[in-house]
Amino acid sequence: MISIRKATPEDCPRLLELIRELAYYEKAPREVTVTLDHFIDSGFGLNPVWWALVAEVNGRIEGFALYYIRYSTWKGQRMYLEDLLVTEAMRGRGLGKILFDQLIEEAREKGFNGISWQVLDWNEPAINFYKKFPTKFDGEWINCSLEI
Repeated sequence: MISIRKATPEDCPRLLELIRELAYYEKAPREVTVTLDHFIDSGFGLNPVWWALVAEVNGRIEGFALYYIRYSTWKGQRMYLEDLLVTEAMRGRGLGKILFDQLIEEAREKGFNGISWQVLDWNEPAINFYKKFPTKFDGEWINCSLEI
């Protein structure tokens, strides 16, 4: 039994487990430094900056999609998909598609004009997953970041 719903503060410990699973998969397990308290406050405090959908299978969270609002001076508000993950045990069963379809619906309901995200160039399973949707892959932009 699969259900997709909005994340709650009580889901955050499990979401962090899955985030660590994703970081391990992406060969960066030490990069996850957020604390549980900060994570909860950032999603459910006075000024939330992220929202998430969770995918439950038989009452256990087996996937999630976490996003925030990105503003483009050219396009306006867009959904930025920070992470989409389905546990390794549940991959290949259609859970990711159900979750992504619901994410698209959420973006439409909120009036966003699109969804943006990044995918690692070596992550062929994810790239092939996104090719099932009318995704535009853009190789022109270089990712930049600054740690402060």
